[in-house]
Amino acid sequence: MKILVPVKRVLDYNLKPRIKADGSGIDIEGSKMSMNPFDEIALEEAVKLKEAKQATEVIVLTIGSAKAEEVLRTALAMGADRAMHIITEQEIESLVAAKLIAAIAKKESPQMIIMGKQAIDDDAAQTGPMVAALLKWGQGTFAYKLEIKGDEAIVTREVDGGLMTVALKLPALITTDLRLNKPRFASLPNMMKARAKPIEKMELASLGVDVKSHLKTLNVAEPSKRKAGIKVKTVAELVDKLKNEAKVL
Repeated sequence: MKILVPVKRVLDYNLKPRIKADGSGIDIEGSKMSMNPFDEIALEEAVKLKEAKQATEVIVLTIGSAKAEEVLRTALAMGADRAMHIITEQEIESLVAAKLIAAIAKKESPQMIIMGKQAIDDDAAQTGPMVAALLKWGQGTFAYKLEIKGDEAIVTREVDGGLMTVALKLPALITTDLRLNKPRFASLPNMMKARAKPIEKMELASLGVDVKSHLKTLNVAEPSKRKAGIKVKTVAELVDKLKNEAKVL
């Protein structure tokens, strides 16, 4: 079984985002970048399936500038077999990313795509379901547990109020939630080995995909600061304020 794992280069999750002075987006100049945390979980799950001999090959894919190569090197050090890089300076929205991933899936014919449920730079959580729709594959989103049984993927999903288990005929797409696993660290020896591995590079135009953007960012701003709380002296005062001053959001 071949597994495709899309990964994205994002602002490191330990950093506080800085908004550009003109409000056009997030300023990443000079900031530490890393692999999207949910994608790390997806990659770990794919590598675990290979180690369990349920998968034969793990391919990682990223879309972005030349600098995005660093996340592919990290992915190779974590256990991926091959890496593919669609090179572009264009800002890629969810639908365009989904079309590009679907195009690579049609070329590579994986039996499974495992990807993070969302990227922490936009929190859209749209790309995975869009890819599944374009490929007409079954999908198991927000995966809490994943098992392969014959030609099916058994996915336990995190849903409001509990867990849901679904059986998906392969090929299928899985998006990963936080509790699926704990990603391994890429060791220094493996990082050194990964630097020598080839990466298949391709230009955006070579895939024959409509990459026209349908979204325009009007403004990016920090959320308004919360007002300080107050202390009340008695239960009666608390009840009065809840009754007469509290607002339903």
